Amino acid sequence: MSTELSSEINILYRDNSIVVAVKPRGYISESAAGRNGTGSPVRSFPDELMKSLSLRELFPVHRLDRETEGIMVYALSASSASILSSSIQDGRFIKGYDAWIHGVPESPEGSFRDLLFKDSRSSKVYVVKRERKGVRSASLSYKLVETVRLRDGSLISHVNIVLDTGRTHQIRVQFGSRRMPVLGDRRYGSADNYPPIALSATSLTFPHPDDGRTMSFSIPFNYNVI
Repeated sequence: MSTELSSEINILYRDNSIVVAVKPRGYISESAAGRNGTGSPVRSFPDELMKSLSLRELFPVHRLDRETEGIMVYALSASSASILSSSIQDGRFIKGYDAWIHGVPESPEGSFRDLLFKDSRSSKVYVVKRERKGVRSASLSYKLVETVRLRDGSLISHVNIVLDTGRTHQIRVQFGSRRMPVLGDRRYGSADNYPPIALSATSLTFPHPDDGRTMSFSIPFNYNVI
């Protein structure tokens, strides 16, 4: 799979209140303003969206890791952003992911619950045993789709994942801490040579901020593991 950044903007839906689009890998999910202190170029997906749609402002309500592609919704007004943020808080904002992980889960479906701590110095997240300042609870559920044996004899698994919480690097650290790191994710335990991280936000369901009607979007999970 190519690691080049896509210049194509895949817009799934737009009206006067929201824009739903697919963020490619390699782009940050918020504005690039104030984030380029090292002098290296920063690709901002909302900046690209605004340019593509001739918009002056977008309001992010959730985020995706730079390394993760997937569906995102942006509000076109502060009031719409506030309503969408409320739907996240009350559990009506459902984010689904697909991933290839090393190994095989003990059960074909299940859930993970952990306490996570983000170390701001290393920008890495850790599973910890006790609650303390900066520790947040994290939970997700998964279903096993298929398991494949690679040429070296190792097993990898395709899993569907639904987040109950939206913590930084949550999927990556929760699977990595169980010795099932996401393919290509060397930060959280993978030692393979896959270039992009095998994780995509493939579905999103939420109530429309104007009238509450259910909005559902999905994209295929395309990752070649052979």
